[in-house]
Amino acid sequence: MIIKNIETKVKLATFLSAGCLIAAVIMVFSVSFFAYKQVVDARKSVYIMDEANVPLSAKQTDVQMNREAEYRSHIGRFHSLFFSLTPDDRFMEYQMKQAMYLIDESGALQYNNLKERGYFNSILSSSAVLTIRTDSIQIDMPKRYFRYYGTQKIDRRSSAITRSLITEGFLSDLEIRSDNNPHAVLITQWKTIENKDIHHVQKNSF
Repeated sequence: MIIKNIETKVKLATFLSAGCLIAAVIMVFSVSFFAYKQVVDARKSVYIMDEANVPLSAKQTDVQMNREAEYRSHIGRFHSLFFSLTPDDRFMEYQMKQAMYLIDESGALQYNNLKERGYFNSILSSSAVLTIRTDSIQIDMPKRYFRYYGTQKIDRRSSAITRSLITEGFLSDLEIRSDNNPHAVLITQWKTIENKDIHHVQKNSF
């Protein structure tokens, strides 16, 4: 009878030990999983502080939450840099340099083609002022494809021209944001699919 009681106690102790071990393992895995999840969520988020760099009860904002708005801003900024020009060779060079930070080699290709055709020299010789207005930007988020619709005005001494501009391309995310590319996006496979005059007004020569 005593032996049976000892065996029962040993089995009970073994069962309790095994149960405690399993519970401890489950608890460790659970804590590790939630800790890893918090680290991943923290890396995906941006923390907001006030102007004096004093931490407040800041809310976390998921970076991907506002990605489409950032894409639109990036596309609009690139087109403004590339198509808004004044008859100043240093200014045009600065604009093109800033624009090239936002696009891949397809932008440099178009820039070089325009340069070879004397496009920038014609702006200088005619004292033309070019401005671009964004009409709309369509983005296919799953494909990261965009189409840009804009209206460009070319104001010369002798005439004022209004052009319809349509371009398209794709968007590629970068890992690091910088002052020259604050949205960490790169426009790829960019091309102009329409750039035609829609209004032409001659100015008086006197």
